[in-house]
Amino acid sequence: MKAKDLKNSILQMAVEGKLVPQDPSDEPASVLLERIREEKHELIAEGKAKFPKGGESIIYIASDGSPYEKRVDAKGHVLSEKRIADEVPFEELPEGWAWARLEDCCNAIVDCPHSTPNYLAVETGYSAIDTNCMDDDWRLTGLRSLSQESYERRTARYAPQVGDIVFSREGSIGRSVILRKGNICLGQRVMLLSCNEALLFNRYCQAVLSSPYAWTLYRAANVGTGVKHINVSMIKTLLIPLPPLVEQRRIVERVNELMPLVEGYGRLEDAREELDTALPGRLRKSVLQMAVQGKLVSQDPADEPACKLLKRIRDQRHELVAEKKMKAPKGGESIIFRGSDGRRYEKRIDAKGRESDPTCIEDEAPFEIPEGWEWARLESVTTYIQRGKSPRYSTVKKYPVVAQKCNQWSGFSLEKAKFIDPETACMYANERILKDGDLLWNSTGLGTLGRMAIYDSSKNEYGWAVADSHVTVIRTREDWLDYRFAFAYFAGPSVQSVIEDQASGSTKQKELAQETVKNYLIPIPPLAEQCRIVTQLEAVLSQITNQ
Repeated sequence: MKAKDLKNSILQMAVEGKLVPQDPSDEPASVLLERIREEKHELIAEGKAKFPKGGESIIYIASDGSPYEKRVDAKGHVLSEKRIADEVPFEELPEGWAWARLEDCCNAIVDCPHSTPNYLAVETGYSAIDTNCMDDDWRLTGLRSLSQESYERRTARYAPQVGDIVFSREGSIGRSVILRKGNICLGQRVMLLSCNEALLFNRYCQAVLSSPYAWTLYRAANVGTGVKHINVSMIKTLLIPLPPLVEQRRIVERVNELMPLVEGYGRLEDAREELDTALPGRLRKSVLQMAVQGKLVSQDPADEPACKLLKRIRDQRHELVAEKKMKAPKGGESIIFRGSDGRRYEKRIDAKGRESDPTCIEDEAPFEIPEGWEWARLESVTTYIQRGKSPRYSTVKKYPVVAQKCNQWSGFSLEKAKFIDPETACMYANERILKDGDLLWNSTGLGTLGRMAIYDSSKNEYGWAVADSHVTVIRTREDWLDYRFAFAYFAGPSVQSVIEDQASGSTKQKELAQETVKNYLIPIPPLAEQCRIVTQLEAVLSQITNQ
């Protein structure tokens, strides 16, 4: 059960007499109502009160067991009498309870002035309350100041007193607070109820006004073509299930005991919902990390070890360089190996086979890798790493350019792509035209830095696309490095948690330099294991997404 539903259940039990036991020694509400009516008659006779318009309401249970309401004038003559069984929501009230109209239980029910207060930015000691000043938990959330003159003008009819209830009748209908201090007037969209404390305890009245019983009536009485609202007359004539006064106080005491528990339950519920929302993301990160650490699938001793794969890649890269199909890496080809001391070292070999002195890179590796795996520089296992270039944009939708907005963790999309000037399309070399499996890595800006997507031509109706200068394109070969495994590594926490540390530039404009991208260490499993990892990874992530 949701916290809101639990709160509503408690309030409904309260107004039905099911929250606390009845005490036969309590003075019945009917006796109390009769005494209050007699006292009111005396005040009317003394000219201290006015007789209600339309006559005085008396609700009673007739011999047929049905509730009736009669209206009587000042002389006791019956003006009207009708059966109100259709209005009564409960089959039976507890012994000692009675039905009454809310206006007969209040000293005053007044609407707000139909004008906006002239609010001031400084504290004046006088304030106004409106719908924005109360929440669903009966708390006053804020007041705005106004001048003494404005306050007096707005309270000419009635000055709110400590203990009065302010009720929202428009917008956030049904919210209420009990005033705990003076010098507060009504703003807009609210009304005020001053309970006769000899008959109706204000806190119990508030519970009734917040109960599902009352809410059913609010929804039925909602009027207005714009902002929905309820009329003051509807609140005045609201039927109140009236317990004996001492029972009202017992009910309120019980509600006061239970509501903090409900709020605590609500906080736990919010925390659980937050966890439920965050859990798929956390699981995804964990699975990605397990995948690139060799913990998602088992290793197979029969697989060709990654050291042989890397040797073959180096040989093939030399051939491509010789054929001028790719450029030789600056500083020479990287070879990472484990030294006799068990630590990892790196050396560089230039085009003539000359080797640099080994450098220890043990501190660079973010985690340990399984037997048969190797570490390598990203440049060593790819055919192309290049930042896009700044395009000349056009309104002609023919040649899309992939920007940061196109790369989301949810996947690649051209929905927010811009387009280049068709006349400039010929200026893009073939290698810059995006291909299936290209990794598109956002390389600038806070918030988007490090976000990566995989280019998918099936999502490009134009059949052609390039990247802009804020995106780095990473391209490999399926017989070298599975692009999906590479994506798992760069999308995982090992890289993403420190991505800004790897970036350069100012706080407002961090960027991943192209050389930084090329020099990223990446774990290289055997090629067969890469395939197994990717297959298992996609299956697990699909399950997480569909949960």
